[in-house]
Amino acid sequence: MIKDNFLESAKLLDEFIANSENFNKIEATAKLMIKSINNGGKIISCGNGGSMCDAMHFAEELSGKFKENRKALPAIAISDPSHITCVANDYGFDFVFSRFIEALGNKNDVLLAISTSGNSKNIINAIKSAKEKNMIVVALTGKDGGEIKNICD
Repeated sequence: MIKDNFLESAKLLDEFIANSENFNKIEATAKLMIKSINNGGKIISCGNGGSMCDAMHFAEELSGKFKENRKALPAIAISDPSHITCVANDYGFDFVFSRFIEALGNKNDVLLAISTSGNSKNIINAIKSAKEKNMIVVALTGKDGGEIKNICD
């Protein structure tokens, strides 16, 4: 069973590598993020569960050190337990990310939305809030991308 999981992961990685369009999308996303930062923007990331951990790790690699010593880059994950529980209590869990974007998102910012299903209501609401602020929205999704694939840049 464990070996099967590794074999499945290797197969998926091979399929990903075989499709050069994947690398084009990654490069285009990197360029959008660089442009955002160069224009005074920041990267805001969000996700649920393990995807939140990915969002946090991504933001910390930008603001911390990734490979080489360099200037810290402006990035933050929407992961503050106080914010999340306050908004979930007052408005509902569907709004924990969109309220943050409403408060701190700006037009030069990029939202990195991470969702395995691509259908998480709170991620969709965050994207809609980011779009209202004229932010660029990029996503990492699993499966077929869900609804999110249709509303991202």
